[in-house]
Amino acid sequence: MEIQKILDQKYRQYNKLSFIEKDPIVIPHQYTKQQDIEIAAFFAAIFAWGNRTTIINKSKELFKRMDEAPFDFCLHHKPKDLRKIVGFVHRTFNDTDALYCIEFMKHHFTRSNSLETAFFTQQLTGEKIKTVELALTHFQEYFMSLEHAPRRTQKHIASPTSGSTCKRLNMFLRWMVRKDKQGVDFGLWKTISPSDLIMPIDVHVARVSRSLGILQRPQTDWLAALELTNFCRSLDPKDPVKYDFALFSLGVMEKYN
Repeated sequence: MEIQKILDQKYRQYNKLSFIEKDPIVIPHQYTKQQDIEIAAFFAAIFAWGNRTTIINKSKELFKRMDEAPFDFCLHHKPKDLRKIVGFVHRTFNDTDALYCIEFMKHHFTRSNSLETAFFTQQLTGEKIKTVELALTHFQEYFMSLEHAPRRTQKHIASPTSGSTCKRLNMFLRWMVRKDKQGVDFGLWKTISPSDLIMPIDVHVARVSRSLGILQRPQTDWLAALELTNFCRSLDPKDPVKYDFALFSLGVMEKYN
């Protein structure tokens, strides 16, 4: 298939450590401790809309305010330390959102040693969650479950129940679950396999996918993400989201129409 040749070639071209330098995934790659990687990746993914240089710079700014130790800061901060976060803003994400995220991280990491359980374990029963769709729905509910959770913060934590593509959280899950010899993604989480991941789809990926004829749905929503994932799964059942490298790079770096 000609399309598969194109996508495989672009995947090999961009799935390299050189890709990291100008992509938000560079942020968690600055850390070695798993909890630091998870927290840094979470914020970098949540910030990931708009200009990539700005996303990277804003992520660096936030972690500078956290003394370059996100896990330690989230878990052991004193009330006076939180003053460092006041005034932070990235587009519609502000210090209210950042402070609540920090509160959530402290809540979760005092009960678990990984964010993986925030997505893939039912908090009340301990039962494993085995699909990304259910995990994303569960995570939003859990994330917003703390007392005094700001309603405004929920818009940063997408859920399939609203029809969202959940692009940023699907990208975060790609970073955490997917692993290969190239070393771009981390592959830290094992509850699900890379074959279960859903494609992170934004306007660029959707535009390229429609141009290639591999996405028919006119709306860019959760059902479009599933449709595109199913196509990519037909090319590589074990690692469908590897084509995120190809489709994203064609759209953003090569301006393919």
